[in-house]
Amino acid sequence: MVQDVQIDSTWKKVLWSEFQKPYFDAIKTFLVKEKEAGHTVYPAGSNIFAAFNLTPFDTVKVVILGQDPYHGEWEAHGLCFSVQDGFRQPPSLKNIFKELQEDCWVIPPTSWNLTRRAEQGVLLLNSTLTVRKDTPNSHKNFGWQQFTDAAISALSGQKEHLVFILRWAYAQSKLLLIDTSRHLVLQSPHPSPFSCHKGFFGCRHFSKTNDYLVKNWISPIVW
Repeated sequence: MVQDVQIDSTWKKVLWSEFQKPYFDAIKTFLVKEKEAGHTVYPAGSNIFAAFNLTPFDTVKVVILGQDPYHGEWEAHGLCFSVQDGFRQPPSLKNIFKELQEDCWVIPPTSWNLTRRAEQGVLLLNSTLTVRKDTPNSHKNFGWQQFTDAAISALSGQKEHLVFILRWAYAQSKLLLIDTSRHLVLQSPHPSPFSCHKGFFGCRHFSKTNDYLVKNWISPIVW
């Protein structure tokens, strides 16, 4: 039942038709079978739609796209690149804060939980919303991408002056869903140690995002 989906009411309205489609029922069936088979699934059920619940449709200013949740024990909590308090800093997130420090003079935090950014209108969206423990990309072919593509398309078609930050080739494949005449798209390599020196460092996406928002009379993000 659509009523049982624990997602923000503004998103529920926008994505109502997606909840009616067979693929969404298939996602629920798949997750039940994963648990019946004894597999641990991350994030916890209450956090699967955390990105949507922390950043309602009406508040979105920026979209940052990831691939799937962290697969280590309890790291993931529904926001791409973010980890729960008390966990070590992932290498990619460490590099993101290095760039933030150079770009916006942000002092590296003691917590790597990005909830505060989400609450300001930064939609930290993984393309696939769940993952099996210790098995990256294990849930990528079971319907989630259709759902999150619909969310990206809705944002592009129904809002104005958003910033889409697409890091790495997979995220950049979503460019086809975005109306670049209405929104700013910023692209770079992934911030992982394997590619951060190929154009991520020095991209200045955070200051460029705020410059664009201010230019369009939208309050900037306190990164």
